[in-house]
Amino acid sequence: MTILPSFLSPVTLWGLYVRRCFAASGLSQQSMKLDEHTTLHFWGPHQTIPNNKPCLVLIHGFGPAAMWQWRKQVQFFTPNFNVYVPDLVFFGRSTTTSPDRAETFQAASVAKLLEKLGVERFSVVGTSYGGFVAYHVARMWPERVEKVVIASSGVNMRGRDSEALLKRANVEKIEDLMLPATAAQLRKLVRLAMFKKVDMIPQFFMNDLIEKLYSDKRKEKMELLKGVTIGRDDKANISPLHDKEVLIVWGESDQIFPLEMATELKQLMGTKARLEVIKNTSHMPQIEDSVQFNHIVQNFLCKDRV
Repeated sequence: MTILPSFLSPVTLWGLYVRRCFAASGLSQQSMKLDEHTTLHFWGPHQTIPNNKPCLVLIHGFGPAAMWQWRKQVQFFTPNFNVYVPDLVFFGRSTTTSPDRAETFQAASVAKLLEKLGVERFSVVGTSYGGFVAYHVARMWPERVEKVVIASSGVNMRGRDSEALLKRANVEKIEDLMLPATAAQLRKLVRLAMFKKVDMIPQFFMNDLIEKLYSDKRKEKMELLKGVTIGRDDKANISPLHDKEVLIVWGESDQIFPLEMATELKQLMGTKARLEVIKNTSHMPQIEDSVQFNHIVQNFLCKDRV
């Protein structure tokens, strides 16, 4: 695989642009040592709590670090919210020496980060794997979470759903899909995750994406995939978030977590849950149709707010 030097790398150049977008939105890169084992990197306001705006936490999915998944949401929500965008453990520069690889550990790390930052109350948005984390944050710390947005996230996944995903992807192991090591594997992931067909992406660009976004901490990320507790059983082992307003946002053509999972999840989340489906999108509606996604989430978060 040919590796481009940094000054010729499209991913490196785009990364510079994304960082400038985050900085122009009033966020800065920061790190917080949570305890002797774990350090989280995150994007957040320059001051701890700079104003009386409500706090919003964006939790990324499995794949590249947070900044690659939330650019348009950061630009949209920062005028009205104090936005925090953490890199989960083993993504970006976040790391731990703890052996725990469950998504509940990720949730505890996010909650501890916000506590150390003095963020007492917040709403949380999680996409895909980040939706698992967001659900557990709301379940484990209900007194701190205001509203919950679960986007494209099969929190109600069963063992048979995992098997069906492997069959759709025509792979034997989940890491062959979620941790692509070759351009062919990345093309397969993109075809499942995006509504629009992108088969014409040049080989050198796919290789650049693999090298810059998928090569770091592969061993640890494989352990994270194996450590996920959701989806191990033949039934959906989740508790309703009865006291929470929950918004579920889904791409109509999602091939990672099909739309019928969203319909069932709405029933499982309790009477205050609602479902919004975005047409002409797949697994990444926050990227594929950011305008509609942002307005749906904004209307939900700002409803009843004085």
